[in-house]
Amino acid sequence: MRNLRVYRVIGKMPVYSPEFEKKEGNPMKKIVLLLSLAVCFSAIVFAQPRPAEKAQLPAVMSTAESMSITAKYQGGLFGFSEKETGTLKTDDENERLVFFGKDKREKFGIPYKALMIVSPEAAVSTATTGKVLSNIPLPGAGLFSLMKEKKRYLVVRFDDPDVDVKGVVNFKVDDKALLHKMIQTIGVKAKLTQRGDTVYRPRVAKDEI
Repeated sequence: MRNLRVYRVIGKMPVYSPEFEKKEGNPMKKIVLLLSLAVCFSAIVFAQPRPAEKAQLPAVMSTAESMSITAKYQGGLFGFSEKETGTLKTDDENERLVFFGKDKREKFGIPYKALMIVSPEAAVSTATTGKVLSNIPLPGAGLFSLMKEKKRYLVVRFDDPDVDVKGVVNFKVDDKALLHKMIQTIGVKAKLTQRGDTVYRPRVAKDEI
C-alpha cells in the first residue's frame, strides 16, 4: 500500500511538506495499527476456553394414566409356558404390571419395583401366506418365501428379590404406537428412567445404599 503524503496549504495551493508529515504522523499508518490491534484482540477472545455444554436430558415421559393393550404372551415366566393372547394392563392400586388371559382372568403379575428394563424389539420373518404359497408344487413357488412381515414385541426384564425370581418376559404387540405408549406408561408407573424408546432402572451406587 502506498503511503499517503501529508500536505499543508500555502495560500490556496496544497504543498507537500516532509516536516509537517513528520510532525503530524502518517494517518494511514495509524489506521493500519488500530486494525491490527483489533484483529489480535478478537483472536485472543475466541481462543479462550469455553465451558462444556451440558448433556441433553432424556426425553420427558408425560404419560401418567393407566393403560391396557391387547398383547400375546410369548413365554419367559416360570410356570407359564403356553403362548396366549390376552390383555396387558397397569394395575396402579397394587403397583403391578398384570397379564389377563383370553378368559379375562389374571394369569400373572410383576411388581413395578421388580421391573428393570422394558424395551421394544422387532423381528422380521416370512409371512404366513408366503410360507403356505412357497410349499405349492409349482415353478417359482419358492419366491413366495421372500414375503416378509415385521413382528413387534414388548420385552420385560425383571428381578424380584422378594421371591428371588428374575427373567425376561415377551409380549407380541401388533400396534407400534400402542407398544411405545405402553412402555412410556410403565416407565412412569414404575419410576424408571427413559433412554430413547427404552425405560430402565439405574443401578444404585453402593454408597447410596
